[in-house]
Amino acid sequence: MSALRERQAAWRDGLIRHQRRAELLPPPPVEGTLTRMVGLTLEAAGCEAAVGDRCDIFSSAGTRIEAEVVGFAGPRLFLMPGSAAHGLSPNARVVPHYGRQTVRVDERLLGRVIDGAGRPLDGAGAPDCETPVQLMGGAPINPLAREPITEPLDVGVRSINALLTVGRGQRVGLFAGSGVGKSVLLGMMARYTAADVIVVGLIGERGREVKEFIERILGDEGRRRAVVVAVPADQSPLMRLHGAWLATAVAEYFRDQGRSVLLLMDSLTRFAQAQREIGLAIGEAPATRGYPPSVFARLPQLVERAGNGARKGGSITAFYTVLVEGDDQNDPIADSARAILDGHFVLSRRLAEAGQYPAIDIEASVSRAMHDIVPDSHFESARQFRQMLSTYMQHRDLIAIGAYRAGSDPRVDAALARWPRMQAFLQQHMRERADLADSLASLADVAAADVVT
Repeated sequence: MSALRERQAAWRDGLIRHQRRAELLPPPPVEGTLTRMVGLTLEAAGCEAAVGDRCDIFSSAGTRIEAEVVGFAGPRLFLMPGSAAHGLSPNARVVPHYGRQTVRVDERLLGRVIDGAGRPLDGAGAPDCETPVQLMGGAPINPLAREPITEPLDVGVRSINALLTVGRGQRVGLFAGSGVGKSVLLGMMARYTAADVIVVGLIGERGREVKEFIERILGDEGRRRAVVVAVPADQSPLMRLHGAWLATAVAEYFRDQGRSVLLLMDSLTRFAQAQREIGLAIGEAPATRGYPPSVFARLPQLVERAGNGARKGGSITAFYTVLVEGDDQNDPIADSARAILDGHFVLSRRLAEAGQYPAIDIEASVSRAMHDIVPDSHFESARQFRQMLSTYMQHRDLIAIGAYRAGSDPRVDAALARWPRMQAFLQQHMRERADLADSLASLADVAAADVVT
């Protein structure tokens, strides 16, 4: 009897151990079926998954298509495919994978070009990274725990360093229409900035422009310390969203290592348009110019992840390009972006057509952190420069037709005398670097120029 009781106890203990192990395992996935496909939206029934979970859809030919749960209505799940949905048929198998998508990152990503899913695009093989990060990021940083913006960041562009000084951890928008040189300006900052790591997010751009930016604009010098996340315009809206989230997650990883990171995202408008496509596809009501409310909720969620980290940590200085339709600065995305960013630089088509590069409209641009990070002498010199520039622009037509008489207004005379130096100061070749010290010296030379009366 004693031997029997010992065997029973051993069996009971073994069953308890196996039961505990089984309780720790995730539940087996319950497969569903594809019931509807309208446009970009897929509907599945017979399975359960949370918003953000991934699903595999198997076509009749045996091909697998990845999709993500973007909404639900009762027992029906709304899925958005990450690639082309060719070959899908009714009642196709839908297999959910529980848990948010993660991408592995570390130092080996430097110098690489990846897509929105972390797959390599440069033909150098999959990066063997170890640290997993979530696309949507971890817990948000307490705003009271963030390090304040206290020191300037040298971006290598004279007009920005001197007149629109950017601080470490600042978030700035580049507002421009098409073809005014915003990609070239981003490339200049990527090559010449004093940041430790550069993360470039090319979201929704033309495929040719992606290749040109990497090979010609960024160059070998900038690429060595950069991570490029490229999702061209022909990719699905889900992948365009993932590209923006991934670029931000990579920047967060290097910031948590205590580094100074420069995040360049081109463009914030394509991110908003991708969210609009998804929102409208699942039945969300349009609000402002066809943009549903979820777009204006996603924008601050993305932007607020940049900036300084906790005290004595790293920083993410972010530049987001914003496409203004027809150079309309009151576009809803542009208007919303201005409210959540720490400054906006406006690139003028008029200046670009006149041959001024970078075509930054100094009068319409502002850096909200400049007054906190530069000495009073620097701020006063920049203010005087802006005043002279504004004075000249106000009287430009009179000067052009010869209607202005010298001596009528001392301020106009001073602006007219310094205009050649001001014009040369605002122009910079894309292969020319102007560090912070040289930019301030050039600004002082303009202020000290002799006025001819």
